[in-house]
Amino acid sequence: MSPNSDSGPTELLRAWSQGDESALERLVPLVYEELHRLARRYMRQERPDHTLQATSLVNEAYLRLIEINRVEWRDRAHFLAVAAQMMRRILVESARNRRRQKRGGGAVHLKLDEVQELPDAKEHDFVALSDALSGLATFDARMSQVVELRFFGGLTVDETAEVLNVSPETVMRDWKTAKAWLLREIRRGHHIPSS
Repeated sequence: MSPNSDSGPTELLRAWSQGDESALERLVPLVYEELHRLARRYMRQERPDHTLQATSLVNEAYLRLIEINRVEWRDRAHFLAVAAQMMRRILVESARNRRRQKRGGGAVHLKLDEVQELPDAKEHDFVALSDALSGLATFDARMSQVVELRFFGGLTVDETAEVLNVSPETVMRDWKTAKAWLLREIRRGHHIPSS
């Protein structure tokens, strides 16, 4: 869907916001490919043997989206931003659950020399990035939203500016500052949970 074809989805989103459940059914086919593109982007950052596939991630995000009550959807970009956030949360929950299972969860305790493989670094990087992003949100919410929309949501600078109601220059400034801040925090390890 091109940025210029937003009128249909925007009208459907607004109708859905006002309680028209049938609008959601008409909306999904219009935005499904973009949701799937977001999911594929997320899954490229995951380990190859992840239990979720892109289609499953879209479906799980869809189920969570339909449970949201009375969101005032502004436009397609706003919808995709929320969908991207849902997908990130799903993957972070999955990574944290795997981590808990690896640290106990009824597992048989082995000696270090009996361990076949070490945990996947990508899984920890994703959780560390998500935790650092949450830390950034307490420091600067808009910068956190810029990263969410650009990195996870795949939105352009202009789309991000539109969603956040700021200038593209502000988005670029926040993007550069946020990337540097997140990299520093991840390297320090301050946002890697110890549990």
